[in-house]
Amino acid sequence: MGEKYHHGNLRAELVRVSLDLIAEQGLGAFSVAEVARRAKVSPGAPYRHFPERESLLAAVAATVASQLADRVRAAAEGLPDPVEALAAACGAYTGYLIERRAGMNVVYADGLQGRDDTELHEQTRRMSDQFLMLCLTVSDRPENALELMEQLFTQAHGYGMFWLDGVFARHGYTPEQVVRKSVAAARIAIEGHRHAPPGD
Repeated sequence: MGEKYHHGNLRAELVRVSLDLIAEQGLGAFSVAEVARRAKVSPGAPYRHFPERESLLAAVAATVASQLADRVRAAAEGLPDPVEALAAACGAYTGYLIERRAGMNVVYADGLQGRDDTELHEQTRRMSDQFLMLCLTVSDRPENALELMEQLFTQAHGYGMFWLDGVFARHGYTPEQVVRKSVAAARIAIEGHRHAPPGD
């Protein structure tokens, strides 16, 4: 196979190909050998940039977290109502998951816990901070904001997975409808959170 990439380009290409593979077939299909085949490089070429499978997966996870942070920020920007901004952010997460088959399942994939990977930690923190800052605008205490963030991530991910697993397809929903449903459900959850009695 031809090694057609310059030193810096192959690393980025391997990440891009990995993201496309996951988008097409899910995280279970991810392997260094398949990524190398799709990138048209020798099976050993990726290991010059990534010492083991988890190194490449960590770079992919960092990219997913970065792209999600950008999507969340773009969705919430320009919406003065904090409830609508946060609900739109949840819809952005669901939309990204449907489009790329990647979300928390990739960011927190098996083998990535406890890694000393600066880029992964930075991008995961950036993504979480985007959501947390939005949650803080509708919460009276930081611990409540964290609880709300957990609930909304779970809900937004669930809507995306119901689409990917074919549940919503059997009801005839389009991805756009699923995103709208995710936004509407987030809005209800946020309003319920805002009006919950103290201590709940």
